[in-house]
Amino acid sequence: MYLAGVVVSGFGTSAMWLAAGVWVKSLTGSDSLAALTAFAMWAPTLAGPLLGAVADRFRRRPLLVWSNLAMAVLLLPLLAVDSAGRVWILFTVLAVYGAVSVMQDAAEAGIVTKVVDARLLGDVNGLRMAANEGMKLVAPLVGVALFTRFGGASVALLDIVSFAAAAGVFALLRVREEPPGPREGPGPFAGAWAGARELRRSPVLGPLVAGGAAAMALAGINGALVFAVTDSVLDRSPAFTGVLYTAQGAGSVLCGLLAGPLLRRAGERRLAAAGVALFAVSVALRALPYDAVALVCSAGIGLGLPCVLLAAMTAVQRETPDAVLGRTAATASTLMFLPNAVTLAVGAGLVAVVDVRLLLPVTGLLGLVVAVLLARRGRVPEASARSGHP
Repeated sequence: MYLAGVVVSGFGTSAMWLAAGVWVKSLTGSDSLAALTAFAMWAPTLAGPLLGAVADRFRRRPLLVWSNLAMAVLLLPLLAVDSAGRVWILFTVLAVYGAVSVMQDAAEAGIVTKVVDARLLGDVNGLRMAANEGMKLVAPLVGVALFTRFGGASVALLDIVSFAAAAGVFALLRVREEPPGPREGPGPFAGAWAGARELRRSPVLGPLVAGGAAAMALAGINGALVFAVTDSVLDRSPAFTGVLYTAQGAGSVLCGLLAGPLLRRAGERRLAAAGVALFAVSVALRALPYDAVALVCSAGIGLGLPCVLLAAMTAVQRETPDAVLGRTAATASTLMFLPNAVTLAVGAGLVAVVDVRLLLPVTGLLGLVVAVLLARRGRVPEASARSGHP
């Protein structure tokens, strides 16, 4: 039931993600404004600790039900966006959209620990990622097709229906939750940094989140180089980038399906180290001018990179007390994804002055260093006494 709610809600979100940029481009003719739609949805991730604190102030299931219903209502003003002068409505809605998504992710991290045995957290997280990545291969195309045929309002209606349906699914979820504990101070954001303290003092979570942040920083550089790979290395048109992204998405779906069994066999640290190593080798080999190699490497990146993210978030769910789980999960997400945004800009600058055939092996080498450090730290016990599992 939990996964059904995630899939239903995520389909509308994935459809809106790409269609929003096309919508703004068609109304304004501006490439920069179209690109800002993705930033508007992503930017609230920076407030992860604060939004996670809000999520910890409520029982998770009612929060998911009411926030999905609120989003269905919030999207209604998009039906009036029919000119460049009303594009600000779209950006405002997208910013709130992103903030609610961060809060929902924090709530979902908490609720899944209530309905799933600790030994199966990796399986559920993997299936969740496989579902999300699978939707990214289909839903954006559906969103663009709807926009092309019926206009932006049709995509907004699809998203409204998906949020309302998700609220209904989460309302059917049966979970026993205790009322939240007393506030740690005045204001809705009291105790926002409790998640950061939890990560800092944990010998299990700190290295995993740090490894995830380092891997995502390198992923940002790799992402900035993808068009240069298509052009300078493969001598292909920019459209071939879509093929590479499809291969990467297929790798991520496979990673999600395999994550649970691999986590049980190898543990978080070893899986994270192996995934970063696969990502690093795949990035380095993208310097070879062969289409087949580029497709295999794209799939390898999609298969390897999510391993460290899944390992880190599964460990957060297992190791963190329920009272601060939302804050800790949101803080971990912020710490891991913020470097990606920074290095995307860095990579865009580097590719203008350094040959991509040099940048790719160097990025891969740095990735191998991260993998080695994660593997060495793997000697620390995989679980604390709090989890009750060896």
